[in-house]
Amino acid sequence: MKVSGFSFIRNAVEFDYPIVEAIQSVLPICDEFVVALGLCEDGTLELLQSISSPKLKIIHTTWDEGLREGGRVLAEETNKAFRAIQKESDWCFYIQGDEVLHEKYHDTVKKAMEENLHDRKIDGLLFKYLHFYGSYDYVGTSSRWYRHEIRVVRNNPSIYSFRDAQGFRMGNNKMLVVKPIDAYIYHYGWVKPPASMQAKQRSFQKLWHSDGWVDKHVAKADEFDYSGIDRLARFDGEHPLVMQDRIQQANWAFDFDLSKNSLSLKERTKEWLRDNLGLDFNYKNYILARK
Repeated sequence: MKVSGFSFIRNAVEFDYPIVEAIQSVLPICDEFVVALGLCEDGTLELLQSISSPKLKIIHTTWDEGLREGGRVLAEETNKAFRAIQKESDWCFYIQGDEVLHEKYHDTVKKAMEENLHDRKIDGLLFKYLHFYGSYDYVGTSSRWYRHEIRVVRNNPSIYSFRDAQGFRMGNNKMLVVKPIDAYIYHYGWVKPPASMQAKQRSFQKLWHSDGWVDKHVAKADEFDYSGIDRLARFDGEHPLVMQDRIQQANWAFDFDLSKNSLSLKERTKEWLRDNLGLDFNYKNYILARK
C-alpha cells in the first residue's frame, strides 16, 4: 500500500499558517507529500524547505485571481497538487494549511486504509473535527462548525476537489461513498495573533467576494475581534506534538465566559434535536457506506 499526502499554500508566513506542522503531522504515514505553492514573496518557500524531507515535493503554481465565486480558486489549487501525485499511490491524504492530524491517530488511519484498500465501493475516509477558536484552549461547539469532512481519498482521476476545497466529488458531480473513522482533524484556522487574523480575513474574503464587498463587510481594524462568537467549550485534551512549539510561543491572550450562549432560538432548537434525538443538521458532502 502506497500513500501520498497533498496540500496547497500561499503566503503562509504573512498570514501565520501552520503549514509546516500540517505537513509534518501526516508525513509519517505518507510515502510522498505534494504541496502546491502559489506565487508569494514572504518566505513561504524557505519555510517549506525547512521540513527537509525527501518525501516532500513542491510544485509552483499561479493562482487565478478571477476565480472568486465560492472560493473556487482553492479547489483549483487543491486539484493541482492532487494531480501531481504519483500514479502508483493507492490512498491520498489531503491536509489543509491550518489543519493537523494528532499523532495518536496514525495507526487508526493506516488501519482504515489497509482494511478498505480492496473494497472499491469505498471512495474515501471521513474524519471528525475539532475547531479551535481564539486560542488553543477553546473549541467551537455550535452548528456553525462542520463536524466531519473527507480527508483521505483514493488515487482516482475522476475524484476532484469540490467548491471551495472543503470536500470532494467524483464523475458527474457524484458524492463519494466514505467510511467514517474514529480520528480527529485539529483545525487551527481561527487561532492566530489578532493582527494576523484580521489581515487574513481581508485577504481570504477576496477569494469569495469583490473588493467592494470586502470593504463593506470586513471591519477596517488593526486586530480581529474574537469576542463575537456564539458558544465555545474549553479544550481539556492534548495538542499534537508538532504544535507544541507554536503553542508555547503564542503571545496573545483570549478568555471566554463559558456560560455565554448567544445562539438564536433556531440554533438552540437544532442543538436540542441533535443532542436528544441524534438529528444532524450539518451539511453533508458525502454518502456514508453501509455497515
